[in-house]
Amino acid sequence: MMRIAGLQHDIAWEDRDATLAWLEPQVRAAVASGARLVVLTEMFATGFSMRTHLTAEPADGPTVRWMRERAAEHDVWIAGSVPLEGQDGGLPTNSLLVVGADGTIHRYDKIHPFSYAGEHERFSPGDRDVVVEIEGVRWGLTVCYDLRFADQYWRIGPEVDAYLVVANWPSPRREHWRSLLRARAVENQAYVVGINRVGSGGDLDYVGDSRIIDPLGVSLVEATTDPTMLMAEIDPERVAQVRARFPFIQDR
Repeated sequence: MMRIAGLQHDIAWEDRDATLAWLEPQVRAAVASGARLVVLTEMFATGFSMRTHLTAEPADGPTVRWMRERAAEHDVWIAGSVPLEGQDGGLPTNSLLVVGADGTIHRYDKIHPFSYAGEHERFSPGDRDVVVEIEGVRWGLTVCYDLRFADQYWRIGPEVDAYLVVANWPSPRREHWRSLLRARAVENQAYVVGINRVGSGGDLDYVGDSRIIDPLGVSLVEATTDPTMLMAEIDPERVAQVRARFPFIQDR
């Protein structure tokens, strides 16, 4: 069993320092509430900016150092997506990092760039699924637009207890976000932790609607449109029980 905290937060547009300063006490509060994993959003320090010459940073850049420092300071895992510079002059990647207190970094590069907003012109797609085990929970790592592609979730479904979905999902398509999160949980009989930002940035509004959904599709906790912290227990035994009682995955 793992206690997690999802921080539905605003982002100072393209202002890394301001956002990180605001998030520090929020992370501290999450740890004080007993969280072992603290989940931030997609591009949590800068917002979903395509101006990668301003936002992309090296793998040991300021945002990654901040994550490592906070994880070590609080003896906790911290997750969130960061725009990381590409190799050999290539395009950056939109990378979901899960950082541990001992300096361990698990990395997933977003497989599906959001071409509707031109992300595919500014970011290189990832080429592999990532499943990581953290304190007994098997996590499938995904980012925002990935949520629309059920095949990605199906590929790793039998291997995971919970999916992590960090996002900057805008308000005009909020019903898609809510419906798809529940669908991915029901289809794969796994927890889904969907953490979205709030506020405005780059001429878009974000309404949050973060939620944590159990393997039967029941929302354990939901947020509305305000900055908030969501807390829930992720129990791998619950996943095993649901799949044993309703052995649907084997019929794919």
